[in-house]
Amino acid sequence: MGDYSKALEYYEKALKIDEKSLPPNHPDLASSYNNIGGVYKDMGDYSKALEFYEKAHKILEKALPSNHPNLAISYNNIGLVYNNMGDYSKALEFYEKVLKIEEKALPSNHPNLATSYNNIGLVYNNMGNYSRALEFYEKSLKIREKALPSNHPSLATSYHNIGGVYKNMGDYSKVLEFYEKAHKIREKALPPNHLDLAISYGNMGQVYNNMGNYSKALSFLEKALAIQQKTLPPSHPHIKETIRRLNNVKKV
Repeated sequence: MGDYSKALEYYEKALKIDEKSLPPNHPDLASSYNNIGGVYKDMGDYSKALEFYEKAHKILEKALPSNHPNLAISYNNIGLVYNNMGDYSKALEFYEKVLKIEEKALPSNHPNLATSYNNIGLVYNNMGNYSRALEFYEKSLKIREKALPSNHPSLATSYHNIGGVYKNMGDYSKVLEFYEKAHKIREKALPPNHLDLAISYGNMGQVYNNMGNYSKALSFLEKALAIQQKTLPPSHPHIKETIRRLNNVKKV
């Protein structure tokens, strides 16, 4: 938690200096707003994150041409927050703006395009439109398998997300197949307290719970919680969710 408050303090000091020394539409001000928005997003305070991301975006829209890559980054930040807040139609609207810029500006196998396809897949999955989710996740995976080394964390993200769709469709053997692919990469590629590992443990735990293997479910969920408690503020939504899942398994 200390890291977030320190980062916030540092970025707010930088913002104060920028606000005094720069005109109100200067791109450096947008960077400061984006940095502060990013910290609030990581803390799980999505309304504050949105407030600062939108301040940044207003400046960038005035300062940059409509197809500028920095505008795509800005649309992406806002889309991400809307997705986390559960406003999926808004998230889709912003992610599609990102895709529009990137499809014009980038080669068809660029990793940034894979990220955009992945984000749109994520929203469709959250909306319960699983066939569309799979379509976009598979587009993303195709690019990543060509463009990245076989143990790259982004490949793990793709496998994990495809597994997530199969989980929502109730196809647990497919889920395990993709989650295990993701987990293998993450265990090799990431430090032991990385949050993506916590996500991986949490998801494996949930699948084993759904399959009725409660001892395995408990083991994976406890590993997830241990990482989250080391790296996130205690009130973070992800910690609450993992504790809720653990309690559900213990009740069985």
